[in-house]
Amino acid sequence: MDLQKSPAGPPQPEGCLVVAIRLPVRIVVLVVVVPVRMVWDALVVAGRFLTDTLLRPVGRAVLWLGRVVFVLPLVGLWRYVLVPAGGALVWLGRVLLVVPAVFLHRHVLTPVGHAVLWLARGAGAGLAWLYARVLTPAGHAVLWLVRYLAVVPARWVYAWILAPVGRAFAWGVRGVLRLLGWLVTGLGVAVYWTVRVLLVLPALALWRWVLAPVGRFLGVLAREVGDALGHAWRIAGHLSLAVGRFLAALFRWVFVEPVRWVYRTVLTPVGHVVREVVLRPAAEAARAVGRATRQALASARETVRQTRADVRRMLFGEPRDPARVGPREREAVLRGEPGPLGTRTLDSSTTPVTRLTKD
Repeated sequence: MDLQKSPAGPPQPEGCLVVAIRLPVRIVVLVVVVPVRMVWDALVVAGRFLTDTLLRPVGRAVLWLGRVVFVLPLVGLWRYVLVPAGGALVWLGRVLLVVPAVFLHRHVLTPVGHAVLWLARGAGAGLAWLYARVLTPAGHAVLWLVRYLAVVPARWVYAWILAPVGRAFAWGVRGVLRLLGWLVTGLGVAVYWTVRVLLVLPALALWRWVLAPVGRFLGVLAREVGDALGHAWRIAGHLSLAVGRFLAALFRWVFVEPVRWVYRTVLTPVGHVVREVVLRPAAEAARAVGRATRQALASARETVRQTRADVRRMLFGEPRDPARVGPREREAVLRGEPGPLGTRTLDSSTTPVTRLTKD
């Protein structure tokens, strides 16, 4: 694997200064960066483990809790409270505002507007007659007076007095400005050469002979430090990957493989033996006990049922044929009530003693 990144552009010639700086800088940077990269990779692995095992389940639980606590109540509030309330408010607004407003516009404002429009048309016709018959002749007369009393004299004063005076004043101002321009130009040239000789040329010499070489040296140093950081970071990544794989293999052979071997060779056979010798017979015995218990309970329920039927026959006699019983007696029998007793005779007695004697 090539650990040195090829430059994007064409190769540039390198001097002895660059070669002398590169090797010690890369050694120092490699020694500094390798621990940082290994710590960084360890933090990344720990962060991924925490994200997968803790943060993501907690985030899902928080999202579900937020949905249950906030979203569903808000949706129910919107759907079952605000929407019906909004519909009721819209209906009330329509009934209380829109319908009265339409009625007012149709039966009050529209007739009043037509009346105002008719009055405005009459007033407009009167104003038009006043403008055509009164204001227009008066305006023409005022314009004729203004023209011959103000405009013509003002034009004569401007042409024969103000224009010559203004031209003379403008010529004097142009001469003064030209003189000031010559003075400013001379002062500017003097200031330019003074600044050039005293400031620009020394600054140019300082830049060309001092700052530019120092800047190039610092640029070369910064470039080499950046390249060294890149190489050291990639080398540290490979070292960190190798160390991580070694630790993973060590953990596997020290902990995982022994646990797997113990589970496969010890626990699994022991579990099979326990299942075959203990658990399965215990389960069969429990099922047999359950079947015996269910059969005993069924027999007890059947015995109780028969005993209850014998006691009922001893106390109330055999149930009569429903075909010979009337409607009221049939309903009483269906409800579980004792039927009406007939006339007691020695042959038709229903008491237990008589029945036993008769039998």
